[in-house]
Formats: sequence, C-alpha cells, structure tokens
Amino acid sequence: MTAAEPRRRPWDRTTTAFVAGATAVVVACGVTGFLALRGDGDGGSGGGGGTDAKPSVTGSADPGGAKAPSGGAGSSPLVPGWNTVVNAERGITFDVPASWARQSASWVSYVTEESDPEQKPLVAMMAPAVLKEKWCTSDDDKDGSPEDTALASVGTTGEKGARSAAEAAEDTAKKWVYGAYTQPDSTHLVIGEPESYRTKTGVEGSLVTVTSSGARAKGTCDTDGKAVTFAFKNADGAFVSWTYVGAHGVSDEVADATIREILSTVRLHEDGDGEG
Repeated sequence: MTAAEPRRRPWDRTTTAFVAGATAVVVACGVTGFLALRGDGDGGSGGGGGTDAKPSVTGSADPGGAKAPSGGAGSSPLVPGWNTVVNAERGITFDVPASWARQSASWVSYVTEESDPEQKPLVAMMAPAVLKEKWCTSDDDKDGSPEDTALASVGTTGEKGARSAAEAAEDTAKKWVYGAYTQPDSTHLVIGEPESYRTKTGVEGSLVTVTSSGARAKGTCDTDGKAVTFAFKNADGAFVSWTYVGAHGVSDEVADATIREILSTVRLHEDGDGEG
C-alpha cells in the first residue's frame, strides 16, 4: 500500500468468507484468521448480550478483484430501475437503488470491539450494498495512509440463537450502532420500541431502529450512527435479518423514506432471484 492509497478505517472490515459449518476463514485488512459467525458463518451477529457496531466498505471475492453483483440469477426488482441483492444462503432477497454498490455474495462485512486483540466480530452482514464507499477520507493517525468511510450499507444476517424476531432486531441494531459509532461508550444509544412490519411480498417480522446521540468524535469522519434492523423467519423457519446502517445527523444522511422503500422489497429468496 502506497502512502497515497486510501485504506479502510480500523473498524471497517473487508472479508472473504469460505463457509464450512459455523466457521468462516476470513481475510480482513491483510489479516487471515478463523471466526465462528452467528448464522452458520454468513454474517451472524454473534451471541446475544455482546456489545453493539460503522458501515463497512466491502470488496469482491472474484480472483480478479473486480466487484461483482451479489445476485445469483434474474427476477425483476420490485422497484423499477433498482438492482437486486441476494443472500441465497440465508434465503433473503431485496433491492437497492442503482447508486448503491452491490458487493459479491461471498463477502462478509463486520465490526469488532476496538480493544479485542483477536478482532472477533460483534456483528456482521453478508453480501452488502454500499452507498458512497468513499464518503469521507481522513488520515487521523498521520501515518500517510488515508482511510475511507462509507456513508451507509445494507445487508443481511443469520440470527442463530435468537428467541424472537424482536430480540434479534434490537440486538443486531444495537451492535451496529455501538460498534461502528459509539464504542467504547454505550450510553449514547437511543433504542426504539420494536414494531411489527410487513413487506410488499407479505414477509412479517419485527423492526427496531437504534440511533446514537452526542457520541464523542475521535476522528475527522466520526459521526453519530443509525441502524434499522428487520428480523423475521426465512422459508426454513430460521430467524434472519436485514439491516441498514449509516451515518446519522449529517447533511446527506439517507432519508427514512429511502430506507423504508429498500426495506419494503425484502422477500424470501426464490430460484432465479438476481438474474437478468
């Protein structure tokens, strides 16, 4: 990496996951390790009661390094002009506006506790789509290597061990805001009440919004954060979730209406989703 080449912020993880049961082999920011991810290795949120997480900038699992759509095959998006995102492993499909960069289906983005030397994930999402991957670039540690921060991400998670959709939604949303925006301080989280939600295709579950307010900025790109998590059961009866996570209280914050429109397209995966 040259001095002029931007890099990801320390809590932003770009990972390639090779799933084997509940274990994924991960390449993250030049470090190779093993981690047990909740949701059988595809971006689970970890055990309940852990601390909570900043949007991740993700990359491609393709050997050539080019970014690939996370779709498998082609049903049309529910919103004309949007693109389809697929997590076939967890049985979830949703759509995003064309301005969101879809990542490869085999990529997992996660955040960790900054004090954890083993870099175990607090929460993760698979096959995310990212808005403005280089929304903010800074070199706060003055080492000559700029670090990129994205404006927002959306992705999906396995919620293994969750006892209810409401529990899964709150736990995952809290982890994203804490881990990405407020850690090590958890006192600035504003946790919304779970609400029942039904998507355009009839998927029913629980929706929780978590924001931070007044979190101390430690770097140029630090802001408050927001996470919106919708948890539900997939076709196999397992709890899974969809999450939006992004900067909060900034001039170009993603509008609630846009988040809700993306959320409304969440549906159970069917063969052919993502084609065309």
